[in-house]
Amino acid sequence: MTREKKLEKSAQLSPKLVRDVREKIIELVLFLAAFSAVATTVAIMYILIKESWLFFNEVSVIDFLTDRKWTPLFVEKHYGIISLVSGTLVTSGVALLVAIPMGTIAAMYLSEFAPSRLRELIKPCLELLAAIPTVVYGYFALLFVTPMLQKILPDLPGFNMLSAGLVMGLMIIPFISSISEDAMRSVPVGLREGSYAMGATSLQTAWRVVFPSAISGISAAYILGASRAVGETMIVAIAAGLQPRLTWNPLEEAATITAYIVQVSMGDLPHHSIEYQTIFAAGLTLVLMTLVLNIMGHFLAKRYREIY
Repeated sequence: MTREKKLEKSAQLSPKLVRDVREKIIELVLFLAAFSAVATTVAIMYILIKESWLFFNEVSVIDFLTDRKWTPLFVEKHYGIISLVSGTLVTSGVALLVAIPMGTIAAMYLSEFAPSRLRELIKPCLELLAAIPTVVYGYFALLFVTPMLQKILPDLPGFNMLSAGLVMGLMIIPFISSISEDAMRSVPVGLREGSYAMGATSLQTAWRVVFPSAISGISAAYILGASRAVGETMIVAIAAGLQPRLTWNPLEEAATITAYIVQVSMGDLPHHSIEYQTIFAAGLTLVLMTLVLNIMGHFLAKRYREIY
């Protein structure tokens, strides 16, 4: 083969070579982007587990799980995480009691009853709630919702879990309604038409056909909303109080896991002290709680995708 023919063949192959190189570069960039997310998660878990391990070398796991007091900053120290878990669960429970029914009703209306123009107007306004900073929600709960509740409940303290939970429920309504609406709109039209053909009304079709058919996606929305409520920080830190106590009464003041982490992180505790390491033990507990909820939501969403 002459030199001219070799050069001609090389020139013919060069566009393919350039394309292959570009694809490899793009593939590498996408891999690095995906790997960075995984690496960040692994790094966070490594720090939490490492510092928590040092904490549990000083504190028994049994005491951590069974002690009814949480006073690591006091002279008489107790490390019972259940006091913080109770506050977290109560505020999250109140929030879900508000967000689940209101989010479901809003999703059903937008999916089944609202005209398209009205839907395009309402949905952005509803989702605007998710764009409001949580610190604004916190002061809204403290300065508006709590005084309003005190007119109905005169003995309600200034810091309480009820107002924090109510406002937190309003905050996660767009989260639940958006995912639930997508699940309902993904239900095949044939199911609706079959229901109408049997003489069902629009409301009967929505509740007895569309809602059960989209239950997997809606359940995933509920679980992911619960995960969002459990991890909320500023609303509970501002409105629910910072006093850890084991109580299941939403009318009382209590601290949550996230509120305690904020309180200690802003203090002057020396690093590597047992008091400072409590935030990592509390953080690991919170991560495990949200991890369980997210795993449940993932499998429900996966099942929903497989059905439809």
